[in-house]
Amino acid sequence: MNSAQDKRQTTEDHHDQEVSVVLSGCPEEDARTVFDALRAAFTTDRSSSDVPHEAEGSRPTAWAATVDVSEARVISGSVTLGAPVTVDVQGGYRAVDRLREGLADAFAVRVVGTVSGDQEEEVRLRLENK
Repeated sequence: MNSAQDKRQTTEDHHDQEVSVVLSGCPEEDARTVFDALRAAFTTDRSSSDVPHEAEGSRPTAWAATVDVSEARVISGSVTLGAPVTVDVQGGYRAVDRLREGLADAFAVRVVGTVSGDQEEEVRLRLENK
């Protein structure tokens, strides 16, 4: 391969390791707990100072992050949620599996819905206390 192909392949491989994560319909404390667990297990685009806050008004609030699952770390022990949290994740099949496995160190994780595509899938996960 030439350098342009190498660069394109590296970019494609990195993109295959990213998962979009969206939380909604949960208290901001539980959203923070989930994002803290994601940061402990993976690299994300949300810093620890980027704390979820409820938006004012009658519309539901959604919080989003992009997670790089290429280098997973083990979360030491479970964490506590105030109530079960529904998380929508989207990415390549292997990347979504890695994310789910990483979250399983901290939560009881159950798949409650999937939409499969050609190269990506969207999965709805239910996170509960272990």
